[in-house]
Amino acid sequence: MADFDAVVIGAGCAGSAAAYELARAGQSVLLVERGNFAGAKNMTGGRLYTHALERLIPDFRDRAPLERRVTHERITLLADDAGFTIDFASQEMKEQGQESYTVLRAPFDQWLASEAEAAGAELICGIPVEDLIIDSSGVVGGIVAGGDEITADVTVICDGANSLLASKAVGARMPLPVHMAVGVKQVYELPADVITNRAMAQSNSDGSAWLFVGDCTKGHFGGGFAYTNAESISIGIVAGLEALANGGEATVCQMLEDFKAHPCVAPLIAGGKLVEHSGHMVPEGGFDAMPELVGDGALIAGDAAMMCLNLGYMVRGMDYAISAGQMAGLAAAEALAAGDVSKKGLSRYRDWLESSFVLKDLEAHRGAPEFLEGFDRMFDDYPKVVRDIMNGMFVVDGLSGGPLRDAVMPALKSVGIFNLFKDAKGALKNL
Repeated sequence: MADFDAVVIGAGCAGSAAAYELARAGQSVLLVERGNFAGAKNMTGGRLYTHALERLIPDFRDRAPLERRVTHERITLLADDAGFTIDFASQEMKEQGQESYTVLRAPFDQWLASEAEAAGAELICGIPVEDLIIDSSGVVGGIVAGGDEITADVTVICDGANSLLASKAVGARMPLPVHMAVGVKQVYELPADVITNRAMAQSNSDGSAWLFVGDCTKGHFGGGFAYTNAESISIGIVAGLEALANGGEATVCQMLEDFKAHPCVAPLIAGGKLVEHSGHMVPEGGFDAMPELVGDGALIAGDAAMMCLNLGYMVRGMDYAISAGQMAGLAAAEALAAGDVSKKGLSRYRDWLESSFVLKDLEAHRGAPEFLEGFDRMFDDYPKVVRDIMNGMFVVDGLSGGPLRDAVMPALKSVGIFNLFKDAKGALKNL
């Protein structure tokens, strides 16, 4: 007899959601986290779209440690000496089930793990999982952690990006450099009223999500971000691993320092106190980089399954992780009740994912990673083109000004009209 019905590896969004559903179904479940507490090793920009969490814990709004509701979307094309920003606000973004909140992963992950504990899961922190127990026929039967073997009928692997355990469980290949990015984030503490004013929000409960592209990554694939929290601002850089390797001397940490000093960004965190610095690997390979999700005795969810989507104007991962974790927990509980934890017995997980927004979204945008990786003009030329057009429109120097086309056409011709149409077509197809 196994030590537990199920072992869940990783107390992030996916792992805690899986443990929560398994415990609610009456299964004995062990949730193992290598950090000293849930969220200690996790990082996000951090924005949570609530629809997935609402399905898991309907009353989360009353109890979850949410920061601010996002009421402003901002996207900035950043040249080295200028920035062009689109600012969008909508009542639709405030509707229940459609809203999103900024979060800090340490308090949020601890809360979600505590929900799994309250449902009956056993949580152990500070223990890295060193290996899987796999028999001669390839069936996963538990974990090796802290030098001990812990057996389980089902193992749910949610140990994050670049998962070695996923490779062992289902023979998944390790992600290619082109499928991974490096994220670096800092959190600056500021008074709530100051943040509200800088975000142009209506109250201290509302805030903004702000994405940047261009000079923040020195013309390479990636971008910057800034999210307003209750009493802090999260700011950071995500840059493609392959782009960094081939991008000369610019490091992601130097990119962050230059980004924070940019005249369009510096006022946002001026006077703030640095209270957190973190870094993390980010899976950005999309649908075609995903591993097999089901094996004999094993399921894979969250970042370990490459469930992350970066469209440039939108970045998602936590809602996919929560829903995938929930479905993994439900499928595992169903298989345990039926006495069949083979790959076939656990296959409802894959079926549910295919009929849900998780795999539908990722498959619909399967061309986005490759398109963005090769979209050099968006990370270098276009921010400069927009700067030149805006300077032609708004800078008044007392000399004779010509018609608008005199500002627009030279800037557009600098990248080529054919390239404009080509890039627009690619963006409409893949993003």
